[in-house]
Amino acid sequence: MLDTLDAAAVRRWCASGLAALKRHQGEIDELNVYPVPDGDTGTNLVLTLTSAQQALSMDLDTLPDSGSTAHGHALRLMAQGALLGARGNSGVILSQILRGFADAVVAVPAVRGRALAVALRAATVAAYTAVGRPVEGTLLTVVAAAATGAEQAGSDDLPAVARGAARAAAEALARTPEQLPALARAGVVDAGGRGLCVLLDALVEVLTGESATQIAPPPRTARPAATVARETGSEEYAYEVQFLLDASADAVTVLRRTLETLGDSLVVVGDGREPGGTWNVHVHVNDVGAAVEAGVAAGRPHRISVTRFADQPAPPAGPTEDGRAAVVVATGSGIAELFAAEGATVLPGNPSTGELLDAVRGTGAARVVVLPNDPNTEAVASAAAREAHRHGIKVSVVPTRSPVQALAALAVRDGTRRFEDDVIAMAEAAGACRYAEVCHASREALTVAGPCRPGDVLALVEGEVHLIGTDLTDTCAAVVDRMLGGGGELVTLLAGVDAPAGLTDAVRAHVARRWPFVEVQAYPGGQPFYPLLVGVE
Repeated sequence: MLDTLDAAAVRRWCASGLAALKRHQGEIDELNVYPVPDGDTGTNLVLTLTSAQQALSMDLDTLPDSGSTAHGHALRLMAQGALLGARGNSGVILSQILRGFADAVVAVPAVRGRALAVALRAATVAAYTAVGRPVEGTLLTVVAAAATGAEQAGSDDLPAVARGAARAAAEALARTPEQLPALARAGVVDAGGRGLCVLLDALVEVLTGESATQIAPPPRTARPAATVARETGSEEYAYEVQFLLDASADAVTVLRRTLETLGDSLVVVGDGREPGGTWNVHVHVNDVGAAVEAGVAAGRPHRISVTRFADQPAPPAGPTEDGRAAVVVATGSGIAELFAAEGATVLPGNPSTGELLDAVRGTGAARVVVLPNDPNTEAVASAAAREAHRHGIKVSVVPTRSPVQALAALAVRDGTRRFEDDVIAMAEAAGACRYAEVCHASREALTVAGPCRPGDVLALVEGEVHLIGTDLTDTCAAVVDRMLGGGGELVTLLAGVDAPAGLTDAVRAHVARRWPFVEVQAYPGGQPFYPLLVGVE
């Protein structure tokens, strides 16, 4: 039984938490509101904490930073490793939780019960601060409950406070379906919150040698309507504004309130220096001037970046003579070859923050656009962009949601234009490209298109199930018909690694019969899970 959280306990907590996440990885991956086989929160948390453990293991003999304790230094290493290895939204938020935790106790001589409660509250503040418009029923709710549980313990008994935090977090997790309709409809609890509960349980085990008492998550039910859009900002706002800001914490508090009235997707993360520091500011707005003026009122904004989205933003091109580059996240050998042929630096799917940062720096360019091609990679890309700004590289993250949108954007690139104008032109091209994904259902569900069973063919348009079929070729042809019914001149087909021979030829022939004036381009994409990706411009 430990009465303080020392550096050795921090290292054991990281190792034990990683092992526990690996044990629960599949379970957490299954907490997915879509009946498609791409839920990966558990995998992302495992990879994020793996990076944290690597950071700790590589610095066993490093002396603490000036002014920090040994346990504070270990926690900061853990947080920094998590940030650079963060994957997915849950991984990025977890890295902020660890950073807030570390900052709260870095100079505390001994971390006992009340200090743990303070650290969990600071972790909660850091997590909520990093998200512009927090949504309850998520990882944020669970970490806040953990902090409240620790505070209500009202003790300096470290194991007792840790137990209280873990118990409160588990109870909050069980209530998440009551707070977020998407979870209730899908019959699941929040995946990120479940991962945090696993980490808190691991902390209890390290401190006490005993397993934490858990509140079992509610049983899965038959999945109802998959109507929730994948994580992204509202299409109501047309511009992404990013800048670094030298300002005091009080001024940033006012800035946040102002930016919240102007747009969404607000993220403001500081470097932790007091009383003043440098802050990374990100927001989606329609009034760019008002957002920049708010920054001027708060302090000294610099490295200002503005990207126009045009509904669904798009990306710039590969390296050019004037110091520009594009980094594209691509899953599938064929898709990677297409982007490489356009001069882009290609990174395999689901990269960490550190891997994206290395790719950006590896281009040698001063202006880089990152194309995540997946909503879950956007948060990782934004974290990498913030880190890149520290190295003097101007990075714009354009939240493309499908490789076909990135292909449309790269097709109109022009290195003779101003960088900002080129980004806008490519964003408009990507926004004009509607996309669809065809896959097989991995579980029984009730979608907006009706009930589906494992093995059924699902056609998702812009992330929402539109068609359910039994024959792959027929369903692919039907979804192309549906998309062309809204207009279109060019269809792009990317065949997946498991696509049957002749699939794209059959769809091409169908389009030639039904839509004789539409051009079709087909490529072997090699992507997993989705036998066919479709783009219509």
